[in-house]
Amino acid sequence: MEFKIAHLEQPVNAELLSTLGDSEAMVKINQTDYRLKVLRFSTNILEFMINNSYHYAKILSSSTFEVKLLIDGTEMKITKHSKLSEILEKSLSKISLGTAINNLTSQIPGRVVSVLGKQGDTVNKGDSIVVLESMKMQVAVKSHKDGKIKEIKVKQGNAVSRNDVIAIIE
Repeated sequence: MEFKIAHLEQPVNAELLSTLGDSEAMVKINQTDYRLKVLRFSTNILEFMINNSYHYAKILSSSTFEVKLLIDGTEMKITKHSKLSEILEKSLSKISLGTAINNLTSQIPGRVVSVLGKQGDTVNKGDSIVVLESMKMQVAVKSHKDGKIKEIKVKQGNAVSRNDVIAIIE
């Protein structure tokens, strides 16, 4: 897989060559083979050894395309799927900012339990538009501004991901 590290010009290519046990593997990074041993792995902490050299990494933030890490005290930003990310960035830059401002998005992944708003409704900031169920809890997606619902993008029963557009409010 190709990664782009913020301060490096060239992308980094990394692949798993083989597993050597529960916590060890051979990996190839830019045409060089390394022995990787994971010492500790938790939600946002990773302690590992590469060719008998100890490293500590902490995940500061993570999204679909980007991870911000603190590795051995140095902060770095890694872009996953760098070619796809570049294409999306160029495509998204062509969309007007006005369109994005009108998009009501989901803050969490979940399933649509009910749709409270409908096309043409006038809403105030804070009005519930859709109710999602996530991790057995129901969460209302509320209007982010005063306006009129131009379009509802989801139906009851739909699955939504974080940042999916739920409705367009003008």
